[in-house]
This record gives sequence, C-alpha cells and structure tokens, in this order.
Amino acid sequence: MAERDPIELHDGGMHQPVVVEDAKPIVDATRKKKRIKVLLALAAAKVVIGAGWYMLHDGGHVATDNAYVSADSAQVTPLVSAAVVDVAVVNTQVVHKGQVLLQLDDSDARLAVARAQAEYLKARRQFVQTAANSGSLAAQIDARDADIGQAQAQLASASANFNKARIDLSRRQELASSGAVSGEELTSAKNAYSTAQANLALARSAIAQASATRGAARQSWAANEALISGSTVDTSPEVAAAKAKLDQALLDLQRTTILAPVDGVVTNRQVQVGQRIAAGTPVMTIVPTGSVYVDANFKEGQLKKVVPGQKVELISDLYGSDVVYHGRVAGFSGGTGSAFSLIPAQNATGNWIKVVQRLPVRVQLDPKELAAHPLRVGLSMEATIDVSGDK
Repeated sequence: MAERDPIELHDGGMHQPVVVEDAKPIVDATRKKKRIKVLLALAAAKVVIGAGWYMLHDGGHVATDNAYVSADSAQVTPLVSAAVVDVAVVNTQVVHKGQVLLQLDDSDARLAVARAQAEYLKARRQFVQTAANSGSLAAQIDARDADIGQAQAQLASASANFNKARIDLSRRQELASSGAVSGEELTSAKNAYSTAQANLALARSAIAQASATRGAARQSWAANEALISGSTVDTSPEVAAAKAKLDQALLDLQRTTILAPVDGVVTNRQVQVGQRIAAGTPVMTIVPTGSVYVDANFKEGQLKKVVPGQKVELISDLYGSDVVYHGRVAGFSGGTGSAFSLIPAQNATGNWIKVVQRLPVRVQLDPKELAAHPLRVGLSMEATIDVSGDK
C-alpha cells in the first residue's frame, strides 16, 4: 500500500506539525465485519428456507434406495420326455410369444399317434358291429319262438300217440283174460305204449329246451342293446375313450415343439442339442422385460401413510437422475423378508435386540416409460412415494 503524506495540524497558533496515521485499515475492517454479518444472515435464511421447504415438501414423501426391479418370469419346462434335436435361441435373445424355443425328437410321439388312431378306428368298427348284432340277436329270438312252436306241435302229436297206445293196451289187457288176444299182440301193445310215453316226455323236454334257448337269445339281445342304447358311434364310451387316447397322443406330439409362453428375454438356458430331458425339467427362463415391476423395501416406520394407488417416482442406477420413472403403489407383501426366510428370526429369547424391519411394497411402472428405457431384473432403484394424499 502506498504511503500517504502526513497531515499537518496547527494547534493554538503554534506551528508544530502533528502527524495523523492513515484511517483506511479501520474502514476496511469495519466493512469486512459487515460483510461477514450479511453472509451469516444469508446462510441462516437459507437454512430456514430449506427447513421450511423440507417440512412442506419432503414431509409428504417417503423414499428408499433399497428397491430392485423384479418380474414374474416364465420358466420353460418340457411336458414330455425326449431327446433335444434343435435349440433355436440363446441367452439374452429377445423372443415373442409363440416363437419356437426348442425342438424335441418326435419319433416316439408319432408312433403313439399311429397306435391311438388304430385303436380309435377299431373302437368305431366294434360299435358298428355291436349295433348290427342287435338285429341278428333279435332274429335268433324269433327263431327260438319258432322252435318252441314246433316243439309244442310235436308234444301234441306225442300226446295223441300216447293216448292211443294207452287205450290200445287197456283193451288188449281186458281181452287177454278170455284168450281173444294172443300174448304176442299184448306184448306189442305194451311196447307201443312205452314208446309213446317216451316220445311224450321227449316232446315236453324239447319245449323246455326251446324255451331256455329263447331266454338265452333274449338275454344276449338285451346285453347287446345295453352296449349301444342311447349312444351313437361318436358318443359310445369305448369310442370316446379311444378318442381321448388319440387326442393325448396328438397333444404329446404337439408338445415336442416348445414355444415361448410370453414376450421377453431368454436367460438361464440349460439345454444342449442331443441332451435327453425328462418332463418337468427346467431348460430356460423367459423374463418379460415389458412388464417388470419394482419391489421397494421401506422401513416399517415409513409406511403409516402409504396406501395402494399413490404416485411413485423412481430413478434407476442404470440411467441416473436424467430418467425418472412414474408408477403407482400396487400393494404390500404379506410379510417382511425376514418372516419368510429359511430360518426366521426367533425373538423370544433373553438377548433380543430390536431391528427395524422392512416391508416390500410393489410398484407398478408405466409401460410406455419401460418401452423407452427398458429395465432388467435385479437392477437397483430409488423410489419416492407421494403420501400427501394427491392421487
């Protein structure tokens, strides 16, 4: 700082010069103190304004960074056992619903279809044959009726012959005492009587046999009618069972081609060409990236005002704060994560220490925003729920 010339002051007419030092450092110190006071006042005002904004704004929001992207993934499992002949997709590949994922060897399935078709045709033919047998069995009943009529006529004839032989024998026995009939003639009469008597018994048994045969024919006809009564060739139980086997065989053949159940991304593929897989063995997973959601784990003390339907803003670590997702609270989990763990916490002990629990909150995202900025399962998110009451 440049030195200034001393100021001369005259006292009482005396001409002794008095030198006064420079006053600028004092002025600068005063200004500096004022400036510090102003800055402190501004800082205090900023703190007050920030606290007021927090009370008015953040007081209506709850937030957490313990949130992750989830999805209801579709696990692909074959429903038939066979060898793999072709794998049409790889991990990270985007697929659409109905797209071919896997092709199994269908040789056994085709043979099963051929056998089922043969059994089905056989069942239909047997029904037609059974229906035709009813007419044949009905004709047999008529034939047995005719046999009974013939046997009844024979019975009448045998009865007449028996009566004649009985009368002839009686007459000859009356004349034999007077010697008018020889012994030989009497013997012939007795033989004729015995023969007529046997023929009469035979005729009666023939009627019984014919009646029994007619009863058997009627039973056979009734049994045959029971098989086809009220049924057609398509509604017959045997035909329906054969048709069901054929449908099952065709379904098993169709299942040798495994299709994508949903739109999504292939992950966790565990199958190779030539591998024989059993029914129900997981081979890959399809993650539907277009319908993912967020499970945000809020502290139990933050959920007092949270209800389904409230607005949620989310930021992904993948895209940063430049991309903000908008969603709504879909619902709450049935319990905390620790409640469903393999070994749940047992707090009924003497050394229990309280730990703040977190409850998963399901957040549904906007499909349009997901299409613009896709997310993957497991990514970290920051979620902020508006609990001010404005939905």
